[in-house]
Amino acid sequence: MTTASSPFQPIIRSLLEVDLYKFTMQQPMLHSMPANQAEYRFVCRNKPAFALSELQAQVEAQLNALCALRFTEDELAYLGALRYLSSDYIDFLRLFQFQRRFITVSSQGDTLLVVAKGPQVHVMGFEIYVLAIINELYFRRMAREVGEDLVLGQARARLQEKIALLHEYERSSPRRLHPFEFFDFGVRRRFSGTWHEEVATTLAREVPQYFKGSSNVFLARKLGLTPIGTMAHEYLQTFQAMDVQLKGFQKAALESWVQEYRGDLGTALTDVVGMDAFLTDFDLYFAKLFDGLRHDSGDPVVWGEKALAHYAKLRLDAHTKRLVFSDGLDVPTALSLHSHFADRVQTGFGIGTNLTNDTGIQPLNIVMKLVRCNGQPTAKLSDAPGKTMCDDETFLAYLRQVFAQPA
Repeated sequence: MTTASSPFQPIIRSLLEVDLYKFTMQQPMLHSMPANQAEYRFVCRNKPAFALSELQAQVEAQLNALCALRFTEDELAYLGALRYLSSDYIDFLRLFQFQRRFITVSSQGDTLLVVAKGPQVHVMGFEIYVLAIINELYFRRMAREVGEDLVLGQARARLQEKIALLHEYERSSPRRLHPFEFFDFGVRRRFSGTWHEEVATTLAREVPQYFKGSSNVFLARKLGLTPIGTMAHEYLQTFQAMDVQLKGFQKAALESWVQEYRGDLGTALTDVVGMDAFLTDFDLYFAKLFDGLRHDSGDPVVWGEKALAHYAKLRLDAHTKRLVFSDGLDVPTALSLHSHFADRVQTGFGIGTNLTNDTGIQPLNIVMKLVRCNGQPTAKLSDAPGKTMCDDETFLAYLRQVFAQPA
């Protein structure tokens, strides 16, 4: 662990140390909208134990290190073996290097300000690395104050409790039609990269029947796991600033995805303007072409029942579809949702913070979101009010009006 007198330790070891969906979104953006200009902004949604502005100099140093990284030929060969990533996109990555001039770090009182602004295909990738950097710097300091051995001891004990719950579920719960499967979605809010690797290694060793992959491409490659991910909010939000009617932005985004991947990566994210508005656009055409849906806000049971009712209305067999849950999950909640749905539909569970940062110290709730594209504001009208994010109240009000969403 870095101290005042110890040498600099880069937090990001490889450009693969990122969520898979950063690659799967960047590829269609490179192909279809390479001239997009975008702005991404960092936000901490809860109150940290100390002012994040105190980390400014360290964040800047870590970003300097990040911007010196390039993909290695071995890493490119791994990505190139994923059938849905095209050879021209791999050639783009071969040339790719983050540009430090596209990202700024500053402070305003106790608030840490991080803004990435420039060509979208260049700046969109900063998000996960920035979040992982800030989180690890924060918890390095917190662990020094509490005692690193104590913190990691608590984390290991909590991980074993999760594994015990999984074994108990296997022994005592009725066998469901569709199996329980979960994935690590914990890059952005992890305690540290080292602990993240220990968690994934332990789960792959002790519960391989349940633990089926990681969004962290670096760990997926290292541990022989399946890399997991399709699209995030920024992909759909981008289409709010494209040459389509605002009312049709979700259909345009889904159609672009279908044309890019031709049947691969078929899990659609539903909560950019709320589940009800999404299902209005998710007609029989899209429901047949996409393998399933991902939940990321609001009541997961209500969301899942709406999804099943929609498939029933379209006369589609829900057993051929998958509902992926990924909103603030822990293992007990995931098991409960599996019990509720798994006799009617395939399920999957992406667990993030509760896997990679369950140490006894209060986690940070940090995000870095797309706020502008091509000079236009973008917004997310989440099914959970606290997740709505937009810096333009006029656009937000208009978006709510267009999609009949309450203020």
